[in-house]
Amino acid sequence: MNADSARDEVFGDSLACEEVRPAAFVPGALSPAAARTACLRGESLLRSLAVVEDSRGDDTDEHGAADVVLHRIEAKLDLLTALVASRFGEHFDPRRPLRWSSLGACLEVDEVVAPGTAGALRVQPSDWLPETLLLPATVLASVAHGRGQQLWLRFGPLTPALESALARHLFRVHRRAIAESRRGR
Repeated sequence: MNADSARDEVFGDSLACEEVRPAAFVPGALSPAAARTACLRGESLLRSLAVVEDSRGDDTDEHGAADVVLHRIEAKLDLLTALVASRFGEHFDPRRPLRWSSLGACLEVDEVVAPGTAGALRVQPSDWLPETLLLPATVLASVAHGRGQQLWLRFGPLTPALESALARHLFRVHRRAIAESRRGR
């Protein structure tokens, strides 16, 4: 499969986001039990991120003033999370350009991986939380790109709940990118 047909299969009509994230493709097919566990953990992680990120903009009282105490607690938790992350930082994947949708991803990697290789996309979906998301995937295409390869990954099998949580996460990422671009004007 070439990059154009892989692009159509991976992104199709779904919302796709471009980011630079700690990410890697981990070759090796997951057992059905490991894939199910990864899907359940991924769904839980994305739902928790949604609750935290969506609540950050809604922390005002009826007079419109920010709730200072709640913001202090959030700041302390962010600092604690960053501290824990720094203790384990040597295990993190390098930051890489990543374009992803709820169907799949395009990831730049250093090594050559053959099309048809089963494995998983490991990605840190949030800058402030040092937790990774593991999405079962298959390499549809591998194209030389610069000094490395561009892998076109098709996710699956994912549970419907994880697909839905991933689509909502990517929508929030997209909405945040639009808001940041408007602020820059």
